[in-house]
Amino acid sequence: MPRELRGDIQGLRAVAVLTVIGAHAGATFLPGGFIGVDVFYVISGYLISRLLYREVLLSGRLSLSRFWARRARRILPAATVVTLATVVCSLLWFSLVDARRVVVDALWASVFAANVNVAQQGVSYFAQDSGPSPLQHYWSLAVEEQFYVVWPLLLLGCLLLHRVVRRHRTEQPRLPRRTLFLLLLAVAVASFTWSVVQSAAQPESAYFSTLTRTWELAVGAMIALVPPGTTRRLGARTASLLATVGLVAVAAAAVLYSERVAFPGYAAALPVAGTAMLLLAGSSRTPTGAARLLSTRVLRTVGDWSYSLYLWHWPVLVLGEHAVGRDLGVLERVLAVALVFGLSALTYRLVEVPVRDGRPARTLRQRRALLLYPVCLALVATTTGSAWLWTGYRGAESGDDPAITVEGNPQPSTEALVQASVQAARDQRQVPSNLTPDVLALRDSIADVGRCDYTDDLRRLCPRGDVDGDRTMVLIGDSHARAWIPAFDRIAVAEGWRTFYLVKPQCVAAHVSVATIDDARPFTECAAFQDWSVDQVRALDPDLVVVASSPPVNGVLEGTRRVTTVEGVVPLLAQGYDDLFTTLSAGAADVVLLRDVPKSGSDPATCLTTGSPDMGTCMFQPEERSRVLGDVAVDSARAAGARVVDPTPWLCYQDECPVVIGGTLSYRDADHLTTEYAATLSDSLGRALEMTAGD
Repeated sequence: MPRELRGDIQGLRAVAVLTVIGAHAGATFLPGGFIGVDVFYVISGYLISRLLYREVLLSGRLSLSRFWARRARRILPAATVVTLATVVCSLLWFSLVDARRVVVDALWASVFAANVNVAQQGVSYFAQDSGPSPLQHYWSLAVEEQFYVVWPLLLLGCLLLHRVVRRHRTEQPRLPRRTLFLLLLAVAVASFTWSVVQSAAQPESAYFSTLTRTWELAVGAMIALVPPGTTRRLGARTASLLATVGLVAVAAAAVLYSERVAFPGYAAALPVAGTAMLLLAGSSRTPTGAARLLSTRVLRTVGDWSYSLYLWHWPVLVLGEHAVGRDLGVLERVLAVALVFGLSALTYRLVEVPVRDGRPARTLRQRRALLLYPVCLALVATTTGSAWLWTGYRGAESGDDPAITVEGNPQPSTEALVQASVQAARDQRQVPSNLTPDVLALRDSIADVGRCDYTDDLRRLCPRGDVDGDRTMVLIGDSHARAWIPAFDRIAVAEGWRTFYLVKPQCVAAHVSVATIDDARPFTECAAFQDWSVDQVRALDPDLVVVASSPPVNGVLEGTRRVTTVEGVVPLLAQGYDDLFTTLSAGAADVVLLRDVPKSGSDPATCLTTGSPDMGTCMFQPEERSRVLGDVAVDSARAAGARVVDPTPWLCYQDECPVVIGGTLSYRDADHLTTEYAATLSDSLGRALEMTAGD
């Protein structure tokens, strides 16, 4: 039997999905369009909980199998269709490395754990250059479904407990509204509190966390507990006021919020409260103006398609950019959105409606419907498994091409091997077979920091190398400093150095205030880490301090103003480096700047796994911005009397930098060394830093 849905709720769904699509499509007037997800959560919590409550009121029981069967029919078919289509298109348009990442993301999405996967990638600085996944948006679906695994169990447990406690009463309410309300209130308060704390401390992971979003679904569930008679007694003025304020609150959040807002946190309260008001007002006996507006035919139709619209919009936009090899223009984005609506209309008519309300729905009752999950999972697993094998096969099709060597010299210097590799690139020689590391695993080549991963706000020291050595070295910097750890580990063990690696991704070594890469907020954790690092240098009194750092990627903050131009950054960065080297020189016997490595304008993993590249295809010339800002650090170091070591000859020759040197991949992305190549530079680095015995 077809479902009867309130028109205003369908219209509110339309508003939610349109704000999300608008924000992702680049609508400048909707910088906070991401709040559409929060609107969805409240609506979902309300509708799903109302169905559960109704079942309890009518039968006095709660069937988990019936509930999960309904969810399976509603969620799985469309989600599986979009997932499979996205994987296939990624194989056609992405590089092999990027396609493999989509394969992995599809598996996470199929088990409703995409939010865990995205959170892990979001907090990893090393995932930034790989770009967004076309399945990234499945994180919100994962949060919702995780809630609906736990919430019916809590409801059932609450019902059973309530009946045990009241078993001697002659009359027992089938739905203990007060008990359920208190339970949901406790869950909502705990979740909201955690959301506020985590949004301030770890905004990247907080955004995708089920625990920070549960309160939004719980608010919807609490609204569903309000008896219909209570909401119907709302006066026309009261209902209109609630609806108007609610609509304004949702609109204000979509227009006024931006990526700089710590979210969800306190900020999510505005769209959540606004949605709650609209749901309450829409239950009144007298239709409000907002309800009539939301119930228009166009908005109701978009609301019907909202699930498919949400599923399709992100893959179409991301895949479209990959297909054209650049950001989409305005007209291209409009065409992409039009395609999204076309695909969504078809998916709604041919997939959603039949499985939910048509003949398949009558066939897929309860236990049969529950089989949808293993069937859909098997489809995704089969497709992704085949895609993984195919990308592996394609990645191995490099023949028997030998590594680059220096003729007549079995043990050439690093500089000589670089020169030979540059010449091979100029001659367009084939990329060597059996690269180290494997090109399909290139992005996993990240230096290990052991127990002291300062990505989080950790404050402790972890000695490495020869922990009983009589000489101490401290490495200070960001992720570029971290990339040198394999070389320092080899030097330290061989030469008896005790080493400490005070490295924090995104945190430039210069004493400047920087903005984070993901949301351009002030990176206050970096400033605190810089101060702590200087204190550790003073306490350790090391024989050698090495500074290695990239220029600030997302600008330097001057007060509240973010400066991004080279001309504006240079004087601020110079002042920050002057302060750093002056401070370090007072606390260490020897201070050395390890100049930043040259930066490429493209990702080597993508280049090497797209088409049929040769050695010259991916060779690059260093980016000018990185070179100019690198000179700032060099000038400050020399002015303070610190030594400077330039690794450029170990990577480039005559301003050309091959991404394959000998048989080793030198870069894992545009500007980080691979662990394997860094390790090969231990001899050259040890001599240059005078860490090797006899130097």
